[in-house]
Amino acid sequence: MRKADIERNTLETQIKVSINLDGTGQRDLVTGLPFLEHMLDQIARHGLIDLAVKATGDLEIDAHHTVEDIGIALGQAFHRAVGDKTGICRYGHAYVPLDEALSRVVIDLSGRPGLCFRVPFKRSHVGDFDVDLFHEFFQGFVNHALVTLHVDNLCGENAHHQIETVFKAFGRALRMALAPDERMQNQLPSTKGAL
Repeated sequence: MRKADIERNTLETQIKVSINLDGTGQRDLVTGLPFLEHMLDQIARHGLIDLAVKATGDLEIDAHHTVEDIGIALGQAFHRAVGDKTGICRYGHAYVPLDEALSRVVIDLSGRPGLCFRVPFKRSHVGDFDVDLFHEFFQGFVNHALVTLHVDNLCGENAHHQIETVFKAFGRALRMALAPDERMQNQLPSTKGAL
């Protein structure tokens, strides 16, 4: 089983993440940020990843540190859990619609951090959640998971729908990339021989 536990403690946040990449979509999410929890839930359910996130942070200032540090800790846990990547598909992609919104996410478990995030939000907040923080979440994730990630919202008028399609597509792209490739058997999916 590809599992990991990470604990990240700073002067701004205290975060614990547990992940099982071969799970069934179970989740236990306590962050103080209900909308972020709703999005993390999409990763677990659509990625079939068991995910527990416990976070406390300086929310009296704003949500920035907590959201970014959850992305970092999740990336660290993912990197540890994925292991040496032998025999996996490596690449994953998904298109996900929700009413008028449509997003595409493409991921490469490349060993190289890179983020291209193109989500033209139609408003700055969903409830009291600043949608700009989703870029910080994904930047933290890719920097520590060591993956290349392209996120494109292709259309959408409702900011909630826009970001929900992103997170659902992210979960499904992860699921595809992590799946075993029977034809690769015990080979590393790289012409360089290293990921």
